[in-house]
Amino acid sequence: MEQQIPVHENPRMKLRGVNLGGWLVLEKWMTPSLFEGLQATDETTWCAEMGERAADRLRRHWNSFITREDFAWLHEHGINAVRIPLGHWIFGPDYPYHPKYGESRYPFVEGGIEVLDRAFTWAAEFQLRVVLDLHAAPGCQNGFDNGGIKDICEWHTDVQYRDHSLSVLERLAERYHDHPNLHAIEVLNEPRWDVPTEYLKSYNLDAYQRIRRHCEPERVSVVFHDGFRSFEEYLGFMQAPEFANVVFDLHRYQCFERGDIDSDIYTHIHKASGQWKAEADAIIGRLGLPAYCGEWSLGLDLKVVSLWAEGPFNHALENMDSVQQDMAYRGYAAAQLLTFEKYLGWFFWSYKTETTPAWCFRECVRRGWLPSTFS
Repeated sequence: MEQQIPVHENPRMKLRGVNLGGWLVLEKWMTPSLFEGLQATDETTWCAEMGERAADRLRRHWNSFITREDFAWLHEHGINAVRIPLGHWIFGPDYPYHPKYGESRYPFVEGGIEVLDRAFTWAAEFQLRVVLDLHAAPGCQNGFDNGGIKDICEWHTDVQYRDHSLSVLERLAERYHDHPNLHAIEVLNEPRWDVPTEYLKSYNLDAYQRIRRHCEPERVSVVFHDGFRSFEEYLGFMQAPEFANVVFDLHRYQCFERGDIDSDIYTHIHKASGQWKAEADAIIGRLGLPAYCGEWSLGLDLKVVSLWAEGPFNHALENMDSVQQDMAYRGYAAAQLLTFEKYLGWFFWSYKTETTPAWCFRECVRRGWLPSTFS
C-alpha cells in the first residue's frame, strides 16, 4: 500500500502542476460556450449582462467544468499540484463598487467559496498541493479579461481596491491555514507593467504580513508575480531571514509579441531552451528566492486566445501538415519543460479549455504533445 506523507512536510518539493483556469474566473476564449449571444468580454460584464440568469448558469459551470474525476486524472498522470485562479468576489458581496457593474451593486454570483472548499477536499483525496491565486483584483490590475474587467486597469489607483485585495488574502489564509494541502497563496496575478514597482513591492510586503498572521512559513509559501518586469528589479527584495518561504512567479509565452509571432518553430524551441534557460540560471543564481513558472503553454496562435490583439495572426505552425505539427508541439513542449524543470515548480495554462488544444493540458497529453506521466 502506498505510504501517504502529509503534503505540508516538504514545502520545497518540486511542483509539476496545472492551472484550473476558466473555472472560478471566466475567460471568454477558454469557455466560449458561456458567452454565446452576449456582448460580455469578461466575468464582470458577463454577470452584469446575465443578471438574474447568471447564478444558475454559472453554478452549473462550476459543477461540471472541473470535477472530482479531473483531480483523479491529474493524480493518475503524476501531476502533484494545482494553481487555482480566483476572483476578489470569492467570499461574496463585500467588495468595492466599480462602474462596470452597472446598476447591480453586487453582480458576481455567490457560492464560489464552497466550490473552492470542494476542491480542497478533492486535493486531499488525490494528494495534490494547492496554490491559491488572486487572479482578478477589484478595479482590475492589468486590463485583461483574466483580471476580471477587460480594458480597465485601476486597481492601483484607489486604496479601497488595495485594502480589499489584502482582506481577501487574509480571509483565504484564515480559512485554509490548517488544511494540509494548502501549499501557497499568490498575492496578485499579472499586475500590469505600468503599475509602479514601488507600489507593487509595498503591496507584496503587506500581503506577506496578512498571510503570515495565519499561515506558518514552514507550511505555506507566499508567492508574488514579476509584474512583467525583470527579476533584477527585485534583487534584495523579501529576503531571509526577515521573510521566509517566499516564491517568485514568472509567466512565459511566445505568442503575444510580434517578434515571437513572426518566428518559425526552430526559433521558438531555441528561445525556450536558450534564452529562457539562461534567464532561469540567472534567477536561480542571483535572486535569492525560489521561483515558479506559474503559466506556460504550447499556444503559438494568438488569434485563438486574444480579444484585443490586431492581426496579422500568422504563426509558426500554419503551413505544416498534421504530422509536422505534432512533431513541432512535442519539440516545443520538451524545450520548455527542460527549462522550467530548473525552477521550484511549473504550472501549465491551463488544465482544460473548450476549443484550444494547445492550451488544454489534458488534450496535449491525449495527443502525445506532452508526456503521458509526470511521476
